[in-house]
Amino acid sequence: MSDSPTDHDQELSYEQAREELVQVVQKLEVGAPLEESLALWERGERLAGICQERLDGAKERVAAARRTTAESDDSQE
Repeated sequence: MSDSPTDHDQELSYEQAREELVQVVQKLEVGAPLEESLALWERGERLAGICQERLDGAKERVAAARRTTAESDDSQE
């Protein structure tokens, strides 16, 4: 597995990435040969990054909506 995200990875929703990450963690907890464990760990890191990107994007959207609401409230005073 490579370290760069695939086009498919970029299409994953937060929920999809989180669910796959849960599956990766479960496999790691059960145990696997070293090479498979390393590949799973790398995949988990990529999935965690995708989740973080989606959360950061959601936070920015909320902040933008709050700014818009605040600006709208200010202009109506």
